[in-house]
Amino acid sequence: MAIKMGYYHLDGAEAYNNEAELGVAIKESSVAREKLFVTTKVMSNIGDIPNAINESLKKLQLDYVDLYLIHSPFFASSDAELQTKWEQMEQVKKDGKAKSIGVSNFLQSHLEAVLRTANVLPSINQTEFHLYLQRDNLLPYMHSKGIAMQAYGPLTAITKGKPGPCDDILASLAKKYFVSEGEICLRWCLDQGVIAITTSDKEERLSDYLRATTFSMTPKEVENLSQAGQAKHFRGFWKNKFSEDDRS
Repeated sequence: MAIKMGYYHLDGAEAYNNEAELGVAIKESSVAREKLFVTTKVMSNIGDIPNAINESLKKLQLDYVDLYLIHSPFFASSDAELQTKWEQMEQVKKDGKAKSIGVSNFLQSHLEAVLRTANVLPSINQTEFHLYLQRDNLLPYMHSKGIAMQAYGPLTAITKGKPGPCDDILASLAKKYFVSEGEICLRWCLDQGVIAITTSDKEERLSDYLRATTFSMTPKEVENLSQAGQAKHFRGFWKNKFSEDDRS
């Protein structure tokens, strides 16, 4: 359904157990491979990255992915272990099995460890980012290193974070721009140079989300939302890895 509606960025992962399903959808879509941007991630098979990418490609029925990510840094007990795994990711790219390589859920300390020995920089860090988890230190650090941030959970303020300090502002902006509150959340990410990804099994909602690329908020509106969001902290994922007041 998503491909049919013009969503050509397809996000998969070992941990999602959706690679085989994605492979079937890609094959049945008849969309040219070069039009698609396919991402997958390694986590359960992090111990054997060369075999992990081969298994993922087999399930996806592809010769390469556009983006291959280390799904989480939390497997590593040392900086050296992160560095070794990143070296293996670089080999995946060198072998032509991934056009680009990156990471997911990495904090600044993890990125710093990788960058100390990297020959190829991570192109992207896919991490939880939304109005109630704004990554005030991580985002500027990544920008300074030329690493893109890709936000998952960008709708958390309306899907899991209500009631919250952004509720009234989101409602007002949605009314002003004739869009949904979800589209305002997505636009807030985009207006800060953050790539936003989201999911839905509802065709109407997928269609609506495409509108987030058709308008921009004013810098003041983005700032007002950001300031309001600072009044609340909410983490939707990986809660067992952080204390309740940790905003990193």
